[in-house]
Amino acid sequence: MIGFDIGGTKCAVSVGYEKDGMLVIQSKRVIPTDLSVSPYEMIDRMCEIAEELTLDRSQIGISCGGPLDSRRGVILSPPNLRGWDNIEIVSYLKKRYGGSISLQNDANACAVAEWKYGAGRGTENMVFLTFGTGMGAGLILGGKLYAGSSDMAGEIGHVRISDFGPVGFGKKGSFEGFCSGNGIAQIGRTVAMERLQQGLPVSFCKSMNELPLITAKTIAECADAGCEDAKAVYDLCAEKLGLGLSFLIDVLNPDAIVIGSIYLRSEHLLRDTLMQVIEREALPLAHRVCRILPAGLGEKLGDYAALSVAGT
Repeated sequence: MIGFDIGGTKCAVSVGYEKDGMLVIQSKRVIPTDLSVSPYEMIDRMCEIAEELTLDRSQIGISCGGPLDSRRGVILSPPNLRGWDNIEIVSYLKKRYGGSISLQNDANACAVAEWKYGAGRGTENMVFLTFGTGMGAGLILGGKLYAGSSDMAGEIGHVRISDFGPVGFGKKGSFEGFCSGNGIAQIGRTVAMERLQQGLPVSFCKSMNELPLITAKTIAECADAGCEDAKAVYDLCAEKLGLGLSFLIDVLNPDAIVIGSIYLRSEHLLRDTLMQVIEREALPLAHRVCRILPAGLGEKLGDYAALSVAGT
């Protein structure tokens, strides 16, 4: 199997195979995404790498940020891929190799990877949340990937959970606004500004000039050191995360919700509060059967994602 992982800054080509119910990555190569050339030239560069890595090109999986049309195999102008407009990548690769070519957005591809090989193995109904720079979701319902009528299922980050709050997905107070790397940084800047204007110290920011330098990582480091102002930022994020998860639990009644990236690294800062919110907000018969889990494939989840949709 071959996996093409297409991103705004880099593209990766992976080769792997299944063994004893797990996915083994044989080799991987990463190249920068060159937006100065045509999308098809970038695809050709990935093909050349794939041809160097393996002779078997019968199954190719492609993971790419949306929007896209997985049924037609077309990439539809992702915001981080300038110029990638209506790129018919599946038909292009079929002409070159034949075989099975599958395209999914990155959240769906990660959901499939976690369901097949990670924390979601053995579940019938599973939700995967990206919880990285943004907040997206992939849905496994009834033992199948559910993408919706136009590949837009799972865009939970766009749901507004407060009238006011940090901006995410182009909407203030959205789930992504509160629960993403960018959102946590926005919360941190607000907390820091309030404290600095009152002459109070801030553990993760020493002056107004440093406000743009605040990140989810710098706040987490201070929270891990026991700083209460930093812990308060993550407490607010956890409260809103619990609300969003309660919504998913009540509507979808999943066996598990698997969360990647920031949750994987900062579960200890988030879990207690979010579980209290779920206990308070979600239907008891639904939340009792739903496990909240960090991604089982860890920080290498992205390496498995594209390979996992090969042959689907």
